[in-house]
Amino acid sequence: MEAKKGMWVEIENTVLTPEERAPHLPEDTKKVPLKMWVRGFLIDERAKIGDEVMIKTLTDRIVKGTLVEINPRHIHDFGNCVEELLVSGYNVKRELSEVIKGAGCNE
Repeated sequence: MEAKKGMWVEIENTVLTPEERAPHLPEDTKKVPLKMWVRGFLIDERAKIGDEVMIKTLTDRIVKGTLVEINPRHIHDFGNCVEELLVSGYNVKRELSEVIKGAGCNE
């Protein structure tokens, strides 16, 4: 797919190379570059994945980077259910409700 001017895209940049990373970092972290990903509207007329492009972000910043995705979507969540948190959350809510009722307050 080819991106056209004004399309929503995501770019990638290397912020720090492994040699530029702080010396106090864990060894496995120091071995890889620090990267950033930025989303915005394509300024260039046309681009393909891997091309160097310019984008304009929602905060009007102009950023240059390598095009990595066209029309990126949000794919994050809060992970798997943790049963212990469900049970403890329910118990805390019930106990607080009893404390509030005992103090004569309205919920």
